[in-house]
Amino acid sequence: MASEESNKQIERITEENKRLRLAVEELSILNDIATAITSTQSLEQIVELIVQKCVKHLKVEQGAVMILDEKDRDNPFHTMVRKQDTVADILPYRLDTQLTGWMIKNKAPLLVNDFKNDGRFSWFSDKEIPIHSLLSVPMLLKGRMVGLIAVFNKRMETGFTSDDQRLLAIIAAQSAHVIENARLYLEEQSLIKLQEEMRLATDIQVNLLPNYMPQIPGYDISGKSIPAKEVGGDYFDFIHLASNTIAFCLGDVSGKGMPAALLMANLQATLRGQSGIDVSCKQCVERSNNLIFQSTDSKKFATLFYGVLDSQLHQITYCNAGHDNPYIILRDKQFIRLNTGGVVLGFVPEFAFEEDKITLEPGSIMAIYSDGITEAMNTREVEFGEERLAEVITKYMHESSEMIIQRILEAVHEHIADMPQMDDMTLLIIKRE
Repeated sequence: MASEESNKQIERITEENKRLRLAVEELSILNDIATAITSTQSLEQIVELIVQKCVKHLKVEQGAVMILDEKDRDNPFHTMVRKQDTVADILPYRLDTQLTGWMIKNKAPLLVNDFKNDGRFSWFSDKEIPIHSLLSVPMLLKGRMVGLIAVFNKRMETGFTSDDQRLLAIIAAQSAHVIENARLYLEEQSLIKLQEEMRLATDIQVNLLPNYMPQIPGYDISGKSIPAKEVGGDYFDFIHLASNTIAFCLGDVSGKGMPAALLMANLQATLRGQSGIDVSCKQCVERSNNLIFQSTDSKKFATLFYGVLDSQLHQITYCNAGHDNPYIILRDKQFIRLNTGGVVLGFVPEFAFEEDKITLEPGSIMAIYSDGITEAMNTREVEFGEERLAEVITKYMHESSEMIIQRILEAVHEHIADMPQMDDMTLLIIKRE
């Protein structure tokens, strides 16, 4: 009787020692993972250590950490790190889409020790996938699933236990925080990089615009462009052709932001390449139209007003390619609109544009603008409009060209009040003194 009691006591002590050894091993693993998390190691190194510890401690053939990409509906889980038992010569195991679908739907641990006879996965065949047992635990962060940890094929016949599931759940909780922090850090770095690229793009675009205004005796010329975003699709330029001849233009590319800015740069290069003292306005615009049509898709186009000022004859020859009709405001405050030209650039090839001439009388003003000025809306969805623009120009036509531009912009901002700028705003004023 004493011997039997002694044997039971030995068994209890043995079981207790076994449980304590297991607890010590678990604490050691969790300590190693916690130490790695607080170290300066990369995310990949930390996750690799996590998977390695899981494979070794849980005695499985293979383990993997998979990241959930909610945007990829066909293949939502992407393997980040995969490790296998060093003594095993096996191919990488992958979760079936129905298994991953189960994980996404249930967001709960999945413990399967016999796929063949598990009623939940009757469709599963070990001939298709060489997995007989699986333990998968979701990595959750505030109820949101960011990935999962999966281990495959327990080497012990008893299969995975509730203790295995409990340990893997603790590891998954730690891993979720590590991976989410790393993801946020990468997003922050990507945003910083994008902001720097946008800053450089802004600098480049600013440098594409004229950095000084033409100094022509008897004339006062100014231009200004304010993009709605960091970069924009509006463009104005001056091209010196001869001692008394200068080309000028104002264009408005469809769209906003970087795509519009790229097409704007293309338009500038095209115009500068096609303009010349022996090239008429209509020829320059026709050639530019063909080149823009060839280099862009049908959804991209640009409006353009292109003119040439002969300061000796005081004549302006122009071609208007679908742009808002500029104003000529005479000294007696009468208005002339310049509409001769044709369609927008890049819409149809081989279009026959027209050109016209007008004499700029002393005291008269030419005002060219983009639709970001006239279409600027206030909170009541009322546009600034051409009538207000004409009133401002007329009211301040005695001031310098630079000040007229400033007065127009002030009037636009006063009109829209607290509304954000929705489109690029560009103005070009040519004033004969």
